[in-house]
Amino acid sequence: MTAVTSSPQAPEPNGPDSAASLASGSTAARCATASRAWAPARQAPQDRVQLRERLLPGWAPVAGWMWILPVLPVVLGAILRFWQLSRPQDIAFDETYYVKDGWALVLSGYEQQWPENADDGFSSGNVPSPTGEASFVVHPPLGKRLIGLGMMLFGPGDAFGWRFFPAVAGTAMIALVVIAALLMFRSPVVAAVAGTLLAVDGLHLTHSRLALLDIFLALFILLAFVFLLLDRVDGRLRLVKRLTDPERPPQPDPYLAGPWLGIRWWRIAAGISCGLAIGVKWNALYYVAALGLITVAWDLGARRAAGVRMWFPAGVLKDGLFAFVSMIPVAALTYLATWTGWLRTSGGYHRQWAANNPGEGVQWLPESLRSLWEYHKAAYNFHVGLDATHTYMAGPAQWPILGRPTSYFYESLQNGEGGCTASNCSQAILNVGNPVIWWSAIPVIITLLVLALVWRRWRFDWRLLSPLALVAVGWLPWFAFPERTQFFFYALPYVPFMVLLLAAGVSMLIPGPETPQVHRVLSWSVIGLWLVLVLAVAAYFWPIWSAQVISYDAWHQRMWFPSWI
Repeated sequence: MTAVTSSPQAPEPNGPDSAASLASGSTAARCATASRAWAPARQAPQDRVQLRERLLPGWAPVAGWMWILPVLPVVLGAILRFWQLSRPQDIAFDETYYVKDGWALVLSGYEQQWPENADDGFSSGNVPSPTGEASFVVHPPLGKRLIGLGMMLFGPGDAFGWRFFPAVAGTAMIALVVIAALLMFRSPVVAAVAGTLLAVDGLHLTHSRLALLDIFLALFILLAFVFLLLDRVDGRLRLVKRLTDPERPPQPDPYLAGPWLGIRWWRIAAGISCGLAIGVKWNALYYVAALGLITVAWDLGARRAAGVRMWFPAGVLKDGLFAFVSMIPVAALTYLATWTGWLRTSGGYHRQWAANNPGEGVQWLPESLRSLWEYHKAAYNFHVGLDATHTYMAGPAQWPILGRPTSYFYESLQNGEGGCTASNCSQAILNVGNPVIWWSAIPVIITLLVLALVWRRWRFDWRLLSPLALVAVGWLPWFAFPERTQFFFYALPYVPFMVLLLAAGVSMLIPGPETPQVHRVLSWSVIGLWLVLVLAVAAYFWPIWSAQVISYDAWHQRMWFPSWI
C-alpha cells in the first residue's frame, strides 16, 4: 500500500473525532461527531486499530450509575401511558373507525359495517355484531389489527383493551429513542434527555393513550431508523475487518474500491419495519425513501473516511444497489403480507372485483392481487380528493407553533357528575404538544441546520443531517397539498427525530472536564432549568392530555390561545 500525504482534514487520533472526545460528549468541540468522514482521507490507515478508530471511535468510560438514567424516562413514559388508560371509557375521535375496524378484523379478517349506535355498545360493554357487509376503508389493516389484538386480550367492551397496544407502542418508542440517542451521541445523559422529552410530549402521549393509527406508523418508522443505526455500526465493523484482514486473499489495491460488505441483516430488518409502517399508513413512503438515501450516504461516508479512493462509485454499486434490494422489495413483500386477512377471505371490500370484471384491471396479476390493486386505486382517489372542512383541521405551517391542536374528547360535567367537585367541570383530551419542547425546537433546528451546512466543525455531521432530513420529509411534503384536509397529528412520525435534534443541542451544551468552572455551572444550569420547565409544563397539561376531570376554569386556563379551543 503506497503512502501518500494525509489531508489535514482527515480525522485525528486525538482530535474531536477520537474515542475519548466523542464518548465524553462534553464541550461543543468534543461533542462534534465524525463529520470529517466526508472530508477526503487520502491516506488509508496502516492497521485495523487506526481504521476502527477513524470509523467507530470508542466510548469513554462513564460511572456505572449513569446507565440508570436512560431507563428512567422509559419507566416514566410507561406510567404516564398506562395510568387510567381506560379513561374515558367512551369512544374518542377517530376511535369510532379503528375500534370497530379492529374488532371486525378479529372476527372476520376484513373490515365490516356496523349498526347505528355501535359506539355506545362498545362504550357500555354491550358490543354489537357487525352487519356482515364489507366496509370501504382507506388505510391498510395493520394498525387496526394491532388494536384488535388488544381487544382479543382484554375484551372489546373495555377501553383498556382497544388502547393497550397503542400504549405499548408509545412506551416502546421511548426506549427506541433512548437507543437511537445512545448510538448517535454515546452519552447516557443525552439519551436520558431524549427519552424524557418524548415521554412528556403531549402529541405523543395522547396518541399513546388512544386507539388511533399514527402511533404505530411512528413506531415502525423509528424502529427502521434504529435498525439502520445498528446496520451503520455493523457495516463499518465489516469494512474494517475486510480491509485489514490478513487472511483474505491478497488484492492489488484493496483501497481502490473497497470490499463488498455482504448481506446486511439489520438493513433487511429495517426493510421489514418499513413495510410494516406502510401497512399502517401510506405516508410512510416518504420516510422509506429518506431512510434508504440516508443509509447509503452513511456507507459512502464510511468508504471515504476509510481511504477508499473510488468511494462514490464503489459505494453506489457495492452498497447502494444492495441497500435497495435489502429494503424496497422486502418492504413491498412485508406490506403485502399485512393484507393476508383480506386476501384469505372472500367478503372484503372489492375482494371479488376481478371476478366481477374479468377483462379489466392489470391482467398479468393474479385475480386476488388484481382486486387488491383496484382497492388501492379507490383508496388513493379518496386520499387525493379529501378536501372536506373540519373544525380542527391544521396545515403544516401551524404544526411547529402548535397553532391548531386537535380536540379528541370533551365533556362538560356538573357538580356531582363523574367526580366533579366544582360547579362546572371539563373532561378533555387535547393533543397539544408540550409547548416548551415544540417552541424550543424551532430555534434549535434552525441553528443545527446552519451548523450542519456551513460551520466547519459540524459540517455534514451525520447526527445532525439524518434527523433533520427525517423531520423535513415528515413536514415539507404536506405543503404540496394545501387543499387536502390536514391535522396536527400528521406531525407525530417526525416527533422522535425532533427530539433527537433537541438532544443534539443539549449535547453541545454539556461541559467537558477541562471547561472552566463558571462555564460548567452556567451550562448545567441552563440545561437543568430547561428540563425542569419541560417537566413542569407537562405536569400542568397532564389533565387535558389524559381526560382528567377538572374545573371548567382550570381547563380554560390551559387554553392559552383561542385556536386551542
